[in-house]
Amino acid sequence: MIRRLWLVVLACASAAALTGCGYNDFQRLDEQVKAAWAEVLNQYQRRSDLIPNLVATVKGEAAFEQDTLTQVIEARSRATSIQATPELVNNPEAFQKFQAAQNQLTGALSRLMAVSERYPSLRANQAFQDLRVQLEGTENRVTVARNRYIQTVTEYNVLARSFPSNLTAKVLGYAVKPSFTVQNEAQISQPPAVSFDKPASAR
Repeated sequence: MIRRLWLVVLACASAAALTGCGYNDFQRLDEQVKAAWAEVLNQYQRRSDLIPNLVATVKGEAAFEQDTLTQVIEARSRATSIQATPELVNNPEAFQKFQAAQNQLTGALSRLMAVSERYPSLRANQAFQDLRVQLEGTENRVTVARNRYIQTVTEYNVLARSFPSNLTAKVLGYAVKPSFTVQNEAQISQPPAVSFDKPASAR
């Protein structure tokens, strides 16, 4: 009877120790990071799926700048060539490459939208305008998903770096996770340099 009592006390003490050292918090936040990351990937995939229709619509425009269109196609190809698995959030180098590829695609799409303003027929094309609205909505969802991921990873990383939970992190292998950065954000957000000369066919 006494032995059973001691076993119960030991079990309770162990549970309390795990709770106090952040074990349960690591489990909870790790799952939240995975869920937030899955939503980021979902929104990026949604954006990627819109691009072929967007490109096909723009290709129908006579004398459209092929360099701009090619940049979008190549940027999408680079972005989709990276295998964005759940494990990517534990690999800072791979995560950085993923972020760089997505940023390049964002910049290429921004330039495409700016250049399209030069073409009245595109502005009047309902299919193009519908795709543009969908793309803008998706970009907003990407931003929301990224912000949620950043907040979740920040909470996780604070736990991984704080005492005494950092000891649990070392013992159980809970490494600090990479997050999105604002590297080159100013450059990406700058409006592209657009020449407002008439297309060659209109001269």
